[in-house]
Amino acid sequence: MKIRLKLYALLGKYLPSNAVKNELDMDVPDGATILDVLATLNVPEAECHLVLINGVFVPPSERPTKALTEGDALAIWPPVAGG
Repeated sequence: MKIRLKLYALLGKYLPSNAVKNELDMDVPDGATILDVLATLNVPEAECHLVLINGVFVPPSERPTKALTEGDALAIWPPVAGG
């Protein structure tokens, strides 16, 4: 199935060269979870602070089991500090 992955800020370095800006349309197996997608691109889970599926927050406790569906948009931000 096809999903759209968006990796923001420093997480963009994990996207392959065919990504457009910070987005990548990718094929994943049916039933793939958020952590499955991260593992495919070697994105460390610890660097994924804010995770949204179709604009809805997914808490860390649900990320190992939350299955994606066809057409989902998975957006991920790293921890951000500022002042």
